[in-house]
Amino acid sequence: MHLNGLLSPTVLFLCTAAILYVGANPSDKPGITSEAKVTRYIIIVTGGELLAGAYADGHTFFLTKTLTPLGLNCVGSMCVNDKEADIQEALGFAAAKADLIIVTGGLGPTANDVTRQALCGFTKIPLEEHPDALREMARRFGTSPAKLRENLRRQAQAPTRGTYLKNRNGTAIGLVFEQPQTTIVALPGPPHELQPMVADELIPYLSRRFGTRKPGCSITLRFVGLGQSQIDQTLKEHVPLPADVTTSSSFEGGRVDFTFSLPDDTPKDRARLEEIKQKIAADLGEHIYAYDQTTLEECVIRQLAERDETIALAEAATGGSLAAALTAADGAGRVLAGAYVAPTEEALGRLLGRSQNAPAGIEGIADAAADKAKSECAVAVGQVRQNGTGAGYVEVAFKLPEGTKSRQLPLQGAAQSARERLVTQLLDQLRRDLASHPTPAL
Repeated sequence: MHLNGLLSPTVLFLCTAAILYVGANPSDKPGITSEAKVTRYIIIVTGGELLAGAYADGHTFFLTKTLTPLGLNCVGSMCVNDKEADIQEALGFAAAKADLIIVTGGLGPTANDVTRQALCGFTKIPLEEHPDALREMARRFGTSPAKLRENLRRQAQAPTRGTYLKNRNGTAIGLVFEQPQTTIVALPGPPHELQPMVADELIPYLSRRFGTRKPGCSITLRFVGLGQSQIDQTLKEHVPLPADVTTSSSFEGGRVDFTFSLPDDTPKDRARLEEIKQKIAADLGEHIYAYDQTTLEECVIRQLAERDETIALAEAATGGSLAAALTAADGAGRVLAGAYVAPTEEALGRLLGRSQNAPAGIEGIADAAADKAKSECAVAVGQVRQNGTGAGYVEVAFKLPEGTKSRQLPLQGAAQSARERLVTQLLDQLRRDLASHPTPAL
């Protein structure tokens, strides 16, 4: 296949990379016949900011993780600039390889949001305002359809041959273009809109359109304080998995998620996964902070709420990152009493009004933060220091009603990743300290 005559240089490299994932037609593989045809799909993620390295593509991971258990086979993923010509060239490549194309991003109200125009031009399927989508948008803005701005009304347009997907967290509906050979689905770019739309709207549609099976059952174990390779090695040595159990894992900021799945969802299947969970917990339980989608921040907040205690934060090296992480989690308002940020420990002391009689060092800062916020607990994070070998570390203190303890935590990685890992270490240590002092019985 000669791509040079088909694609511009902008898209050429991306599509060439995608070929690495396409492989052979599933019907040519042993054990898969034409009667058991697998639906093949390709993901096209749009956005110049992705190509500029402003942030990473998370849509491919979410979509493949969500759709694979349904029996769909992802044969490629590519990221293209949000230009009509680039999107259409990517669509041409994908249409030759897949039954389903999923495009993300570019459905907003601005002039830069060109995905709907690109899809109309490629499919030759026009758009028109859908009355139900228009009424829902008007209701969201508390006005009549006639008073909606033109750029907002554009987001209520749906394909004349196909359907649309409701968006309960935003204004842009999802678009479904139905063609004889290929179905194209366009999803909004913001994750808080895309992910619920996939769960609530896209999955039922795919079941109707392609006869996808129901999701099987799965469990997710959330680890902290261990690397992926350590967890994987422990599983191989102590918890060998049956052949029909599939695993997937993700890693970010010192936290690792492992998901274990079975193709079916019966009481027997769920019991098998529960047995696997118990075996893993027997070996690695101290490193598991959740068996569901609970975040590490939410875990700590729940522990504090169960103890009916609040916490104050005083941060130097983390620059407020610990407070930001906790504040973003559900329930933070119940337990976060105050947060103080300064570049050095000395500046923190002045900010907190630490008295001359207060304990010296980082423990004194933790006590001062708790006093200022009138809180039972506190975490104090000192400034970055270096040991004799030049390795960076930070002194931290954890104040609980049971007492105050200080520790040295190492810094690992570059500036931003080191800060993310440090926040994870702080939350994990706080989780462990709170767990070691359970709530007194009333």
